[in-house]
Amino acid sequence: MMEQFAYAGIRFADIQILRYHLDGFDNLTVKQKIYAYCLAKATLWGRDITFDQMGIYNLRIRKLMEVVYFDVKDFGDSKNVEALREYLYKVWFSNGIHHHYGGEKFIPGFSPDFLIKAVMNIDDDRLPLFSGETPEKMLEQLLPVIFNPDTLSKKVNQNDGEDLVVTSAVNFYEGLTQQEVENFYAKVKEKDGLQPPSWGLNSKLVKKDGNISEIVWKADGMYGKTISKIIYWLEKAKEVSENNQQKKVISLLVDYYRSGDLRTFDEYSIEWVKSTEGNLDFINGFIEVYDDPLATKATWEGIVEYKDLEATKRTRLISDNAQWFEDHSPVDERFKKSEVKGVTANVVCAAMLGGGEYPSTAIGINLPNADWIRTVHGSKSVTIGNLIDAYNKAAHGNGFREEFVADAKMLECLENYGDLCDDLHTDLHECLGHGSGQMLPGVDLDALKAYASTIEEARADLFGLYYIADQKLVELGLLPNMEAYKSQYYSYLMNGLLTQLTRIKAGNRIEEAHMRNRALISRWVLDHADGAVRLEKRDGKTFLIIDDYPRVRQAFASLLAEIQRIKSEGDYPQARQLVEKYAVKIDPVLHQEILDRYARLNLAPYKGFLNPRLQLVRDELGKIVDVVADYSETYEQQMYRYSHDYSVELP
Repeated sequence: MMEQFAYAGIRFADIQILRYHLDGFDNLTVKQKIYAYCLAKATLWGRDITFDQMGIYNLRIRKLMEVVYFDVKDFGDSKNVEALREYLYKVWFSNGIHHHYGGEKFIPGFSPDFLIKAVMNIDDDRLPLFSGETPEKMLEQLLPVIFNPDTLSKKVNQNDGEDLVVTSAVNFYEGLTQQEVENFYAKVKEKDGLQPPSWGLNSKLVKKDGNISEIVWKADGMYGKTISKIIYWLEKAKEVSENNQQKKVISLLVDYYRSGDLRTFDEYSIEWVKSTEGNLDFINGFIEVYDDPLATKATWEGIVEYKDLEATKRTRLISDNAQWFEDHSPVDERFKKSEVKGVTANVVCAAMLGGGEYPSTAIGINLPNADWIRTVHGSKSVTIGNLIDAYNKAAHGNGFREEFVADAKMLECLENYGDLCDDLHTDLHECLGHGSGQMLPGVDLDALKAYASTIEEARADLFGLYYIADQKLVELGLLPNMEAYKSQYYSYLMNGLLTQLTRIKAGNRIEEAHMRNRALISRWVLDHADGAVRLEKRDGKTFLIIDDYPRVRQAFASLLAEIQRIKSEGDYPQARQLVEKYAVKIDPVLHQEILDRYARLNLAPYKGFLNPRLQLVRDELGKIVDVVADYSETYEQQMYRYSHDYSVELP
């Protein structure tokens, strides 16, 4: 059966859709499967929140495009219909009208006249109109947003020297400047205690008639009707949870969704860290701040997961040795934790993805994000094994390595150790990297501002890169020999210097935090590894050459020490200097070369996933006797079903 499973699915624009398999799901008990089913429902209900957070017009545009596409797709102007299809597919994938990774706005391939004509031939009651609004008035508002490249052009603007709030399209702030937002939260933080909550995490900040107020995302506030649906399914899940700790976690999350109180969210996060028994776990809520230019507001996301018990032996071995890794880190002793607490790590299988984790998702997660909770109570890390497996199977034999790797010896090394070391670096990044180090007393947790996400991801990546070349991993049985790590050093630096540029349009800068992190590390090492790393031109093609791997490791160690110092001391000027120098600009000649070489491979640089459809099986008396995974749904069918089944009225 597994050999026949189709991982690769539809492709459009620069995106390929994959399927992931629920390996081992059939081995769960019926009660555990029902628990997963209820958590999955709570995960799917958050989708519209994410759409609205990514831009104030996103939901209206998505709903409009869905109505128009399904009205005209079987007849009419085939060229415009096909362009409409691709536009809608991209909007579905990105949870809005901006690229999910690069952040630039999609410009439709169909004409405004085509859209106007289609809309005017659709009954008003099928259109996403506000009360009393005419189709003409709706189009007057939406046409510039859809077609004008200068209107809301960038989802998240990180350009140094510009007003990041005013120039970002995300729907976290309304009517404010960056300075006004920073001043508002500076005053809020004056009341901070020793363990401050993440102020602003779950709210929209609005200025109206000169007054600034927070609109909290909670059951009786903004997104209330959708949050109430999430609460309903969380309550259902609590009834079939595996143990009392899971019940306590769900109860606190529900209390938080009802009150919007961030101190309750911290209580929930602490209990979630303690919830390590049982096979199933979940993430549900306003979690990551990558989509906010000021790294304050959190995007809604959800994942349902269950343990891969065999693969978890690897991550448990890493987490059991967390104190050794912390003690031997190359950073200043002032920034090390004297006692690493509560590092719990698992390899899991995803059972459902939602919100900011769907269709494009992370393959490793470490939470909670609050530094004081990590220090006092610890953290939980997961590596999502069945997603990694789907990526690997879909990429097998696609010619990418052969095009960009410098020689046959490294190709063999990557073939032998590449997947193993990729998994191990992810484990080290999530299990140890994010949980390592400590802030100095009195340092503002938001001191690094717009550069915080890039610096934090660089810190975790460097921790993994430094230790993946350590003899300790061979002693623990995690690596077969001291040659294997070279595959990770080569693939990481090749990606940061060269191949991640395939994800960026010619003329654009690097915008996304993870991409900036990889560029920062790779370019810094190119400059500071004393010639151990170089780029070499062969027959018009640029290749990475590594001449001295131990020296590269020392460069990683030096940069890790500096990045940890920057975070621990809240050194904003140096964070800014590093990111702006190494992580943002692109050599246009090199960029075009990489794009041309990649184009000849005819590959999609971005991947995302279809969810399986979990379906209840009942006996003749109506009792649930099983939950089964159906993989037959197409991309279009799934996206339209989600829009129909998991959506309430516009905010």
